[in-house]
Amino acid sequence: MMSTVLLEAVQAHGIAAVGAGIAALGAGVGIGRIGGSALESVARQPEAVNDIRSNMILTAALVEGAAFFAMVVALLVVFK
Repeated sequence: MMSTVLLEAVQAHGIAAVGAGIAALGAGVGIGRIGGSALESVARQPEAVNDIRSNMILTAALVEGAAFFAMVVALLVVFK
């Protein structure tokens, strides 16, 4: 079932749509790892919570920006 949906998506909109999905998935994994690592850091060093939080937010924003850029490029290829 899933392979037929994926095959239809590739045939209808090209491989770019699959690339947009992979970019979104990669961003989700990356932000999850950033959050998990930040929680571990806070557990080890509670007094540095403000520095860790600001670095976590900055890094998550950079990951999201790269993922949005990849998705926009992929979708531009689909709808050109």
